[in-house]
Amino acid sequence: MRGLHVAAAAALLLATAAPPAADYRPVAGGTLVSVLPPDGKSAAAQVAPFRLRATPVTNAEFLAFASRHAQWRKDSVVPLFADREYLSHWAGPATLGPAAGTDQPATRVSWFAARAYCESEDARLPTWHEWEFAAAADETRTDARGDPRWRERILGWYAVPSGSAIADVGGTAPNVWGVHDLHGLIWEWIDDHGALMVAGDNREQGDPDLFAFCGAGAASLKDRENYAVLMRIAMLSSLRAADTTRRLGFRCAKDGLGETR
Repeated sequence: MRGLHVAAAAALLLATAAPPAADYRPVAGGTLVSVLPPDGKSAAAQVAPFRLRATPVTNAEFLAFASRHAQWRKDSVVPLFADREYLSHWAGPATLGPAAGTDQPATRVSWFAARAYCESEDARLPTWHEWEFAAAADETRTDARGDPRWRERILGWYAVPSGSAIADVGGTAPNVWGVHDLHGLIWEWIDDHGALMVAGDNREQGDPDLFAFCGAGAASLKDRENYAVLMRIAMLSSLRAADTTRRLGFRCAKDGLGETR
């Protein structure tokens, strides 16, 4: 019995201890011919240098955050800030369980909760243009959107059933910025998702998970009807900030390039 108490105390200490520093990778920024030009104009967007988390936030990381900030536990969160499905796949308020692996991305998290988590790392959610800029890269190029093979690879991920198990973070090769999983794992919250309502149709009903699988990709420079980016716009524009879905998670960003390696 004493051993069980010791194990429980150790687990609580682990959950509440300060987590190791997250890995933020520098993204140089630059000019982006965006599928959503700034202010609805045809001009390209200028993306300032920033840092982006190398992988999405994991269940283990979000558990540690919620343990330190009790208002974001699944049994304490204010309904205004998260719907009824918030962290519903967790076994308990402070227990992940078999449906939420420690290294799987944290999903069923609202925009409010994601923003609060990022603030706990002195960070923020990335903007649409930052996410799109980083996601335009492949393993060797900062902008691979003109390559039909790159687009086909992204579209191929949509063939994976939406009900399939979610893989652990870091399973895809890093792009040229050293960032993993921008495609092929989950959808990701962005800071200015509400602005996408202008481009999307802002559905007020239906399950956002019906839009299927994974964080969609950026469109090609010439093909503004690219299916992947339209799916991403449709997904994010359908959501309210308190909504959660099975394949919606997040990663954080910071201004500037920070210290050079």
